[in-house]
Amino acid sequence: MSANSADTTGTVDVVLVKGDRVKIRYPSALVADDGTRIAVRAAWAGDGGRDFGFARFEPGDVFTEHCWRDRWYAVKEVRDADGRLKGWYGDVTRPAVRTGAELVVEDLDLDLWRSADGADVLRLDEDEFAASGLAERDPAAAVAALDELEALARTDGFTALLDL
Repeated sequence: MSANSADTTGTVDVVLVKGDRVKIRYPSALVADDGTRIAVRAAWAGDGGRDFGFARFEPGDVFTEHCWRDRWYAVKEVRDADGRLKGWYGDVTRPAVRTGAELVVEDLDLDLWRSADGADVLRLDEDEFAASGLAERDPAAAVAALDELEALARTDGFTALLDL
C-alpha cells in the first residue's frame, strides 16, 4: 500500500503525460485512494466546449476519474452541470503514479467511450496509437487494456469495476 493511501482529502494535481511531454495539468479533489485505485473529481479542464462527435464536453461537466496503480487504463465518469450522466470515457494508460499531491497518468492514445444508455461503445484513436510510435512500446499491454475496457463496457457498463 502506498504511503499516500490513507490521505483521501484535499486536492491532487492530475498530470496527463503523452509521449515525453505534459499534455495537461489540472487540480482535482481527491475522492479516494485505497493503495491500488485512486479516484479524483474535477471539472472539465478544456477551454470552452468541445464536440468529439460521440459526446460534447463543456464547462460545468464533472469528471470522476478512476486510475489504478496496477492496471493499464483509467475510467472517467462524465456528468453534465445538472448531474445527468453523459457516459464513461476510458483511457488506455500506463499504471498511475501518485506522489504526494500529484497524480501522473501517461496516455497511450487508445480510448473508449460508453454512452450513458449503453447504446454506444466506441473504440477510439486506434489510428493515432499506430501513428504515434507508442504502439512500438508495450503494444500488447495497451491493446489488451483496450480489449478489457470494451468487454467491461459491454457487460456491465463499468458497474462492478467502479463499485457503482
